Amino acid sequence: MTDTDTDRTTDHDSPWKIALDGYFKEFLELLFPHIPSEIDWRQGYTSLDKELQQVTPDANSGRRYADKLVKVHTLEGHETWVLIHVEVQGEPEDAFAQRMYTYQYRLRDRYGVDVVSLAVLADTSPGFRPAAFNYDRWGCALQYRFPMSKLIDFESNWEALEQSANVFALVVMAQLKAKRVKDGVARKDAKVAIIRLMYERGYSKQQILELFNVIDWMIQLPSSLNEAFLNTIYAIEEDKNMPYINTAERVGLEKGRHEGELIGIQKGEQIGIKKGEQIGIQKGEKIGILRNQRETALTLLELKFGALPDWATEMIRQADATKLDAWTRGVLTAESLEALLGKH
Repeated sequence: MTDTDTDRTTDHDSPWKIALDGYFKEFLELLFPHIPSEIDWRQGYTSLDKELQQVTPDANSGRRYADKLVKVHTLEGHETWVLIHVEVQGEPEDAFAQRMYTYQYRLRDRYGVDVVSLAVLADTSPGFRPAAFNYDRWGCALQYRFPMSKLIDFESNWEALEQSANVFALVVMAQLKAKRVKDGVARKDAKVAIIRLMYERGYSKQQILELFNVIDWMIQLPSSLNEAFLNTIYAIEEDKNMPYINTAERVGLEKGRHEGELIGIQKGEQIGIKKGEQIGIQKGEKIGILRNQRETALTLLELKFGALPDWATEMIRQADATKLDAWTRGVLTAESLEALLGKH
């Protein structure tokens, strides 16, 4: 394990799925630019996670890649399903092309719709570029081709990513740095540089929360560098006059105790207690952690289910640490807000 020392280091599935849910059109425009002009975006798009689970019984086999199924409509009015395979194992997989074909024919056979499979390869092996599955035996032959985008190809034109107006460019940059940069300080600097770009582009508060969540999840840092990283983010927010000081707190999973100490110290100084550090740390560990958990839960639930009803917001504000932790862990697999929060 690297010195990033967190449980989320190897979890690239979650940020990719959050990014695809929020920025599917931008994803296609950046990585598969020949496709977006064929889609009727006025009808929107719909994630089909349940349908994908029906044909992927190996979904929990420990693999390190993210799959996504999205329903769109063509300009001619036809319903089409877009199957996206995001390969983030870090090493080539011999059976990848066959898996692409297997999922494709299972979906088409079960649901009877056109399925367009797209491969996104986030590994760092230059020679791993599967784009077809073939077999030929005794006159029975099959050739299955699929579009493929290799993320490391963007490294040769990094400046274009930095200057791109496409919001998904930040996701690609974060994934590349997460794969390439291993030194802790260098990771921090790379993470700060990407987040600085996010603020400079003038996105809305909601977009910044979403993107910060994705970038923070992809590029993990050693715990010893979290304070320096967060202080830098606060400085950027102040310089840009953007009142998002809680952004890092909202999505700073596994950072609660450390952030609680900082919050407690700040409160102690503000109310003029001479021993603010001592008192602040003690209060921060209890109050700061719970506050951080609530903000994290609110953000992740909003990302998954959209604007929350009043009853859900109230349940989160009244919940204890145990419930908040359970909801945060369960949000990505929950089928509905009611099921997650236990409201009947």
